[in-house]
Amino acid sequence: MKLVSARYPLTLLAAYALVWIALAIAPTDRWSWFLENLLILPFVAVLTLTWRRFAFSNVSYVLIAIYLCVHAIGAHYTYRQVPLGGWVRAAFELQRNPFDRIGHCAFGLLLVYPLREIVGRLAGVRGALVYWLPIAGVLALSSVFEVIEAVVADIVSPGAGPTWLGAQGDEWDAQMDMAAALGGACTAMLIACLIERMTARTPAVTPP
Repeated sequence: MKLVSARYPLTLLAAYALVWIALAIAPTDRWSWFLENLLILPFVAVLTLTWRRFAFSNVSYVLIAIYLCVHAIGAHYTYRQVPLGGWVRAAFELQRNPFDRIGHCAFGLLLVYPLREIVGRLAGVRGALVYWLPIAGVLALSSVFEVIEAVVADIVSPGAGPTWLGAQGDEWDAQMDMAAALGGACTAMLIACLIERMTARTPAVTPP
């Protein structure tokens, strides 16, 4: 697996910073935008500060950057009001804006591979577990985020949690969000498994 030089992640970081700054201007709901970025900014800071000790592959950095951009779009408009989701809703005559589902699916689809690198390189996991543990990790993180959202919603907007969270009338919103993340993670690991089998590559992630 090809590992990166400092220039590559820095270029992606600069590109994401430009996207983030542009979408930080006049968001639909400034308070929601602030809350959506509470965990993202520390996440980016950790990636930046730990680069020398643990550098992800080119592929992982691209996947992370794409997810961060998707999240920045959702934070700018609030997930329930993203125009792209509105177009999808109208085109397929859906009952709700599906962009939040897209965001949760992207969480699993795009971040499970970097998580796989962590599992493979730091924990030394091999065989089938190098596929299954990252999927389990995505599901665990997704459930933790749902709990955090529920707690924050109760603090910020007591009695109006489902509205603030953008459940859009769906009583199974949290479960469906986790299912979307799980589906994305399973899809990504299936693709990774097929590619590695086709190219006769070992599924284990070799350290740098």
